[in-house]
Amino acid sequence: MFIVIGIMFFGIALGYFFRRKTILQKLGKPISYTIYLLLFFLGISVGGNSEIINNLPSLGSMALLLAFAGTLGSVLAAWIVYKLFFKKGY
Repeated sequence: MFIVIGIMFFGIALGYFFRRKTILQKLGKPISYTIYLLLFFLGISVGGNSEIINNLPSLGSMALLLAFAGTLGSVLAAWIVYKLFFKKGY
């Protein structure tokens, strides 16, 4: 995992260093298509894994619960920040 994160930060540093090169500004679409292709292959891998497919209902409900709790927590935190820092007194 640290290798992947290190490679990503190395890429960020190189991108920052070469940011004015025109070739880097043309890489947006090919990178998007590559990510789509990787997601497609990930879907194939997940679809071929019978353990994941058999446990999909319980995994889906857990994912829904986590998404709902994360959204609720974010809204609550934003409301608290708004009340404390941005609402003008009467």
